[in-house]
Amino acid sequence: MAKNILIVGASSGIGAELKIQLEREGNQVFSLGRKAVSSKGHLFFDATSEDAITIPEDWPDAFHGLVYAPGSILLKPFNRLVASDFRNDFQINVLGFVHVLQAFLPRLKKANGSSVVVFSTVAAKIGLGFHASISAAKGALEGLALSLASELSPSKIRVNAIAPSLTETPLAANLLNTPEKVEASSKRHPIQRIGTVNDMAAAARFFLSEDSSWITGQCLTIDGGLSKIK
Repeated sequence: MAKNILIVGASSGIGAELKIQLEREGNQVFSLGRKAVSSKGHLFFDATSEDAITIPEDWPDAFHGLVYAPGSILLKPFNRLVASDFRNDFQINVLGFVHVLQAFLPRLKKANGSSVVVFSTVAAKIGLGFHASISAAKGALEGLALSLASELSPSKIRVNAIAPSLTETPLAANLLNTPEKVEASSKRHPIQRIGTVNDMAAAARFFLSEDSSWITGQCLTIDGGLSKIK
C-alpha cells in the first residue's frame, strides 16, 4: 500500500536519498526544509524558527510516516563552546522536531498505524572528544523519542531513532574533504569505511515499513562496528 510520508530535510544527504527510495516504491513523499524545492509537496521550514507551521490544504489528512533528518556538526573543544552553541544545536535537533511533530501529530493519528523516525548520532553513546554540544542535543533527542514511543503507542504510532557514525553527506563535507581524511576516518571503523546515505536511508525505510510494525522505542546504531567492537 502506498503511504504518505513527511521528510524534514529531504533536499540533501540522507533525506534526499530516502525520498528517492520511498518514491521509487510508489509512496507519496512530502517535505519540509529551508532549501527551495520546486514541488507542491514541499513547505519551507526553518528548525531554528518558532513560527507556526501552516499545513497546505491540499496535503493529506493522514500521514503514515514522519522522518526528522536535520542535523548539525559543531566540533569544538569544550572550553571554546558558548551557551549559544548548545542552544542552537538543541533548537535544530530537538525543538525543531517537537515543532514538526506537534503540528503533524493529528494526521499521524488518523493513519491508524504510523511511524516516526529521528536521527541521532553514535556520539550520544560513546565518548568522542569535541562533540559535547551535539552529543548533548542528540542524547536529549533519544530520550524524547523513547518517551514518545511510550506515550504515543496507544495511538498506534511507533517512534524509533537511528544513530549513525560519520556518513558521507554535505553536512560532513568539511570532515571528508581530502583523500587522507576519508582514509583516516574509514580506518577508525572496524568495517573499514565510512557510512553512506544508502546505509541510513535503508534503515529509515525499514522503520517506516510494515516489516518493523512490532518495533518501537529503539535506537539503531549504524556505525560500522565503531561503538561495539575493536
